[in-house]
Amino acid sequence: MNIKIISYSLTGNNDAVAKSLAAALGAQHIQVSTAGKKTMPAIFFDLLLNRIPRVSPAAIDIHNDDLVIFIAPVWLGRIATPLRTYFKQLKDKPCKYAFVSISGGADGDNIKLADELQSRMGRKPVALVDLHIASLLPQVPKPTRNDTMKYHITGADRKNMTDKIMAALQPALAPSLQNV
Repeated sequence: MNIKIISYSLTGNNDAVAKSLAAALGAQHIQVSTAGKKTMPAIFFDLLLNRIPRVSPAAIDIHNDDLVIFIAPVWLGRIATPLRTYFKQLKDKPCKYAFVSISGGADGDNIKLADELQSRMGRKPVALVDLHIASLLPQVPKPTRNDTMKYHITGADRKNMTDKIMAALQPALAPSLQNV
């Protein structure tokens, strides 16, 4: 099984974890970027209007025996729009996929994430990991969106998150981990 990690990150946190996970798995890491810097108004309108921003790389080479691990933030309860291009490309391919998010979490869990993935991909992921920056911050006072947006994960945070992701992916990775 070939493992590909496709990540998008606005603040750098998701890409940091993606790089760490790719190193742990010996996986190919594909870092997605948009044409310009995403602003909060642009993010809001992309979500509201269901827009798909232009991304680079525009296409990826995925085979049926691949495991694709998407890593991206969740914005206002929805998956970051730059991944939508890849979801459309992979919807009809029978490859396995997983989704990992390092999101703010100031507003709580992303309860509709599994439903959105099912709708966009036409099938459930083999693993869904939703980690929150808010859990890394002092809980008194309660972390705000502004607090979580400013936070950059540390090396210890990155290792801890990578370990949690590896544990969640274990059933899907069992055959390929024999070679790692």
